[in-house]
Amino acid sequence: MWFDEFELNIGDSLRRKIDLGISRSKFGVVVLSRSFFGRGWPNYELDGLVTQATSGKQVILPIWHELTKQDVMDYSPSLADKLARSTATSTVEEIAEEIIGVVRGEF
Repeated sequence: MWFDEFELNIGDSLRRKIDLGISRSKFGVVVLSRSFFGRGWPNYELDGLVTQATSGKQVILPIWHELTKQDVMDYSPSLADKLARSTATSTVEEIAEEIIGVVRGEF
């Protein structure tokens, strides 16, 4: 597992650390929201996750926060094709439990 607050130290290259974290991860949880769409770093990270996923090295676990399927389609038709969980229909706790199950191989 990679989490920026535990992996980054003063003076580290943010890009290199993100790339290293993405390359070593088996799963990538992506929380898509309107603010996500307009930001540089999250999109950079998503590009890395998609590259890993298309090579079969990783699985993207998308979560839609306050978005419709059409919102995601307008942003990325390939992401809209992935089965996602939505905060409109599931609680954060339910989503977290499902992610844990997927990571553990229970689902």
